[in-house]
Amino acid sequence: MTPARFTEITSRYASLRLALVGDFCLDRYLEIDPARAETSIETGLPVHNVVRVRSQPGGAGTILNNLSALGVGVIHPVGFCGEDGEGYELQRALALVPGVQGNLLVTPLRRTFTYCKPLVVAPGRPPVELNRLDNKNWTPTPALIEGMMVSALEVRARELEAVVVLDQVDVPETGVVTQRVLSALGELRRQRPELPIVGDSRCGLRGWPPIIFKMNAAELSALTGLPADAGLRQINEAALALAKQNGSEVFITLSERGILGAAPNGEVEHVPCHPLRGPLDIVGAGDSVTANLTVALAAGATLREAIELANAAASIVIHQLGTTGTASVTQIRELLVP
Repeated sequence: MTPARFTEITSRYASLRLALVGDFCLDRYLEIDPARAETSIETGLPVHNVVRVRSQPGGAGTILNNLSALGVGVIHPVGFCGEDGEGYELQRALALVPGVQGNLLVTPLRRTFTYCKPLVVAPGRPPVELNRLDNKNWTPTPALIEGMMVSALEVRARELEAVVVLDQVDVPETGVVTQRVLSALGELRRQRPELPIVGDSRCGLRGWPPIIFKMNAAELSALTGLPADAGLRQINEAALALAKQNGSEVFITLSERGILGAAPNGEVEHVPCHPLRGPLDIVGAGDSVTANLTVALAAGATLREAIELANAAASIVIHQLGTTGTASVTQIRELLVP
């Protein structure tokens, strides 16, 4: 990518209006000082002394952080949180993110999705994450909340340049992206076929409307029946067939092999990953790819250009240790543009 083309694409980011639909959660980091280790008098078990607590938006909030780091002009979050302390922290964290307009639905019918991450932080050493403590919803999302999510999306539909959708829950129908919400997204796709709508789900994209699919190799295998050890040629063919079937682009993240993208017109592009530059923390890399693909496509990037930008962002994020990182336009430029 030439410097002029990079500037042409990224200079449009500030004028974009995006909606981010999905499961927002709170990433709460508990930093533990191993030098202050104790043993409980009552139980005889080790005590981890927390010396710092920091919180940031996670799940769909990680994509939001990446969109903001790229300088996107307006980001409308479409999601919910509970009437609890974690919800308060999440709302407060979202309010500090530049570009965010609007708030999550706050409801007593749901708990705030929370990832609590204890980290052992020792001087001169990379942080070590202990067993995570999660707080999730295990019952179906009430119809009332589904209706409010659909309404929030419909209110913004005409003014948007792109939509990102993230399904982060483990049990279907317990989060934001229910079948009813997917139906609304499918209708938006029919009404505005030119609008980039990028979907990502940890449960896989089977049954989703024909929007832009972003997935990893394992998810592609589960969706298409492709062997888990498939080579690039097989992945190429499967992604292209899926793109033609959906009439939308398909992007496959391939870990150390980079990112592959296919378009309905038969175009296929593969960009290898950047060389590793030290210790890695892969948390958040996939979300940075989703954010960068969406913004690049909304700004008029070609298939290959979008992949190049997303690939560079992921390389930056995986080298940020002990946090769910982001990549700015400046950082991406330094890595990508000669």
